[in-house]
Amino acid sequence: MRALPAALGIMLFALAALLLAGQSLRTLESASQGLEVTRGHVDAIPVTVFRPAGAAVADGRDRVHPVVVIAHGFAGSQQLMQAFATTAARNGMIAVTFDFPGHGRHPQPLPGSLQDHDALLAALLGALDRIVGFARTLPGADGRVALLGHSMASDLVVRQAQADPSIVATVGVSLVYGGARMVAPRNLLSVYGSIEPAMVQSFGRRLVAGPDATDEAAQGVVPGRTYGRIEDGSARRFVLASGAEHIGVLYHATSQRESLEWLRQAFDGHGHGKSPAPDSGFIDARGPALAGLLAGALLLAWPLSKLLGRRAAGHTRGQLAPCTPSAPAAAGLPLRALARRDWLWLAVGPALATPLLLRVVPSHFLPILLGDYLLLHFGLYGLLTALGSAWLARSGRLAPLPAGVPSPATAAIALTMIAWATLAIGIPVDRYVFNLWPADGRGPLILAMLVGTLVWAMADEGLARHPQAPRFAYPATKALFLGSLVLAVALDLSRLFFLVIIIPAILLMFIAYGLLSRWCFRASGSPWTGALVSALAFAWGIAVTFPAINR
Repeated sequence: MRALPAALGIMLFALAALLLAGQSLRTLESASQGLEVTRGHVDAIPVTVFRPAGAAVADGRDRVHPVVVIAHGFAGSQQLMQAFATTAARNGMIAVTFDFPGHGRHPQPLPGSLQDHDALLAALLGALDRIVGFARTLPGADGRVALLGHSMASDLVVRQAQADPSIVATVGVSLVYGGARMVAPRNLLSVYGSIEPAMVQSFGRRLVAGPDATDEAAQGVVPGRTYGRIEDGSARRFVLASGAEHIGVLYHATSQRESLEWLRQAFDGHGHGKSPAPDSGFIDARGPALAGLLAGALLLAWPLSKLLGRRAAGHTRGQLAPCTPSAPAAAGLPLRALARRDWLWLAVGPALATPLLLRVVPSHFLPILLGDYLLLHFGLYGLLTALGSAWLARSGRLAPLPAGVPSPATAAIALTMIAWATLAIGIPVDRYVFNLWPADGRGPLILAMLVGTLVWAMADEGLARHPQAPRFAYPATKALFLGSLVLAVALDLSRLFFLVIIIPAILLMFIAYGLLSRWCFRASGSPWTGALVSALAFAWGIAVTFPAINR
């Protein structure tokens, strides 16, 4: 009788998660309602055009729509910028998104490395310039063009607009700028998440303050105030989206609303003397819907793991008892927790040693920017953790984990959860967030990255799920890994700066795949199932999203 309420609770949980995912999916799909969305290529550049229904006029006589070219940032792809595109197109503009070389589904890699700045800049600006030229020729386009770029691309759109005075307006989201001319292009809006570092926000403040402004004057720029005049192109504005960080700012209602209003004013004051179209009032602040879709897909893995666990009952080969403070240890394992000194040494040691050792190790062997460093960081971190665990086991202070071939039930749980993570989570991410398709030979790079991520995941899961591990061991090891990456960036800022951008993404993956790992462990009793799921997720994500380069 007690099994029935438990089963009913699991069914109700699954239904709630399914409804959450379904409603969120409906919201995301409805964002493009009333739009014509076409995908193609400009030369080799993958491009998507969002236009109001009926804007594609074959004979070109009805040319009334301005165009906004929207560019993604480092390790991103055009999916990341969909919210800006649908907001613009639903309000009477033609929006164009695309993949830079080395990013997304673009077949051509970037030249050189981060140290070869001029070659990288030329390749990226060349692609942007090609898309701007393409945008001017679109059916229904009236010749007015504005630019919007995020992070790395904000630097590019500022440079492009500085070189092309015909650009009506420029929007830099999380704007960074490395040019020598601290002169704002025509009608510049800079938008930041309020919790982005002050160092990043300083780029926008300085451009808004003007080329001759002092640091004090730049700090005195008032968020939300417009300086200059839209009509003569001198307008500049600095905006903060409350509570947003580097990625969340893309989906924040303030970012969408401010960008839309800025573009409408700029287009209204340039040439045609009228707005692109009557204001529909539509704002694609899709952050909650994205979170709901991914949360629903993730949470559905819990009832799935319960079902798998029941089918695997009775298969105990290579298993551990679930690790709780009051649970009896598995056969042969001592009840005594690992001494605090031993735990700290084992957990903190790799976090400190890894970035210090890699400071002097060459890391230029994979054709993806920074992917080779991350492979080494994951791999060395995991190796040091495994060696420390083995040394403590030999000294009798840590019980060795069960070895041997996993049972068929354990393998089935791992494979099922990998398939779920790939399909139920991976497909929505690829459609709405960033490219996850391993195009243009990136499949072997996933296997290469797996060498490092698997060593780390196996060692980390074995340590964090060990019956002798202290409470909150799992989140503690993840926090230490993130701290290790921050230390690595601090030791080599010029080479590893862009790792700062992905740390929030890694944190989200730790949370999501930490839950999957826990459910895998509860279902199988083995730490290796969750390790396989996490290792593949990190290897896949890094291999297909980090920019491809021509070594």
